[in-house]
Amino acid sequence: MLPISDFDYPLTDDRIAKYPLPERDHSKLLVYQQGVISEDRFFNIGNYLPSDSLLVYNNTRVIQARLIFHKATGARIEVFCLEPLMPHDYQLNLSSTEPIEWKCMIGNLKKWKNEELVMPVYLAGKEHHLYAKLLSTTGNTSVIGFRWDAPDTSFAEILNAAGELPIPPYLNRKSEESDKTTYQTVYSKILGSVAAPTAGLHFTPQVLGDLKQRGIQTTELTLHVGAGTFQPVKTADANEHTMHTEIIAVPRQAIEQVRDNAGHIVAVGTTSVRTLESLYFIGEQLSLNPDETNVHDVTQFYPYNKEFDMPADVALDHILRYLDRTGQDTLHAATQIMIRPGYRFRIVNHIITNFHQPKSTLLLLVSAFIGDDWHKVYDYALNHNFRFLSYGDSSLLSR
Repeated sequence: MLPISDFDYPLTDDRIAKYPLPERDHSKLLVYQQGVISEDRFFNIGNYLPSDSLLVYNNTRVIQARLIFHKATGARIEVFCLEPLMPHDYQLNLSSTEPIEWKCMIGNLKKWKNEELVMPVYLAGKEHHLYAKLLSTTGNTSVIGFRWDAPDTSFAEILNAAGELPIPPYLNRKSEESDKTTYQTVYSKILGSVAAPTAGLHFTPQVLGDLKQRGIQTTELTLHVGAGTFQPVKTADANEHTMHTEIIAVPRQAIEQVRDNAGHIVAVGTTSVRTLESLYFIGEQLSLNPDETNVHDVTQFYPYNKEFDMPADVALDHILRYLDRTGQDTLHAATQIMIRPGYRFRIVNHIITNFHQPKSTLLLLVSAFIGDDWHKVYDYALNHNFRFLSYGDSSLLSR
């Protein structure tokens, strides 16, 4: 039993940052090292990272995934694109100029019967049209087929022209033009997320340049953040919560760098943490069948099913050998990993992260990393005027 009530704290609306600061790297930085808390500004984060650190960040880019259609009757139908289904690969789907399908959440679904919805899309000053057809519904998600009448135009271009950026629901406001810049990290480049990896929002070219001057290496991976990141834990026992699955892609070079810098890994954000820790279990599974040509997804509770004594570098070597025998230069996989108290970290040594919602899986991850001291960290942040959630301030956690 892991009572989710143990991971609650008083977060009032006035503590939630509705907008970012004018300068990203001027956010406050809470530094937690060996049980001691101090604070600074984010642009000084290099002062707190060991010079031999490897900084690992998530290069995913948020898509304008919210589409607003209006029926002839005037009814407003909101289509929120969650993940591609046909083609299933993000890059292939978003670059497609042919009809595609997505798993979506639908607002006002009861008003949508069998008719095909249409909305105007303006490209290079000309009016085109995007069409959406409801193919099926299971639970709270639906399969939507999209087509459009703009030849040689990709779905990514359609979303960019017709969609809205899906800022977090707890901001309680509509997205604004400025969010298109401020809700993306400066290093974002791989389209696919419906939420930003917000720990990275504090970085600027100047901060990255300072880290480089200090000899701190950086590398990147991709985890496309799903809407499930905002899903609160609604079960009394956190162990009964169903984690969402997310797609990850990690280049060979990044895996090699993580292996070669074991013990000095700084994960930028919980998405990077989940990806890096998932690598260990992917490698462990590959070790069970040295001729395996398929990667198995990391399921929610796999890390807790048995004892694991394989060193992290050995697990990563198994992934590299898998890439060799399959002729790939990037590991593609999916993870449902749930990191909660009782989890033993294999790869990550430091975490840069924002301040998360009460009773969330992200707070469970923080607790798994620093134990009950999460109370001390969050009490300090609440008592010292730190700003919370996506556009809020940052922390550097080191064990």
